[in-house]
Amino acid sequence: MGLVFNNETCSGCKACELVCTLQNLNEINPSKAMLHVYGKFPEPGKYFVDICDQCGACAEACPVGAIELKGKTYRINKDKCDKCLACISACPVNLVKVDDDGYPYKCINCKQCITICPRDALTFE
Repeated sequence: MGLVFNNETCSGCKACELVCTLQNLNEINPSKAMLHVYGKFPEPGKYFVDICDQCGACAEACPVGAIELKGKTYRINKDKCDKCLACISACPVNLVKVDDDGYPYKCINCKQCITICPRDALTFE
């Protein structure tokens, strides 16, 4: 499985987006986050999150085999990546992003979003 979201408890604070980029990119920039919270403020229970469920669509699309399954998580191996970005269009939730060097990146299940969530809206199964 992977990350699981409970929209009944999410308040839309987006702390998960902030910690995602801080932990993985060393910056605070929600537009680069590997998950996306959306909904209408201030209506708890009316928020939704796009999250990577590690479906493997990105790995299947990669022509050079740069996206490898490690445990339960698909990881991008930059040493193998040719920056073709086929993985981006293959992602059903549009959460494979491009870093400043032109390499794709995605959720690595660091679980910081779970740790930071004040309402326990994210869990890992």
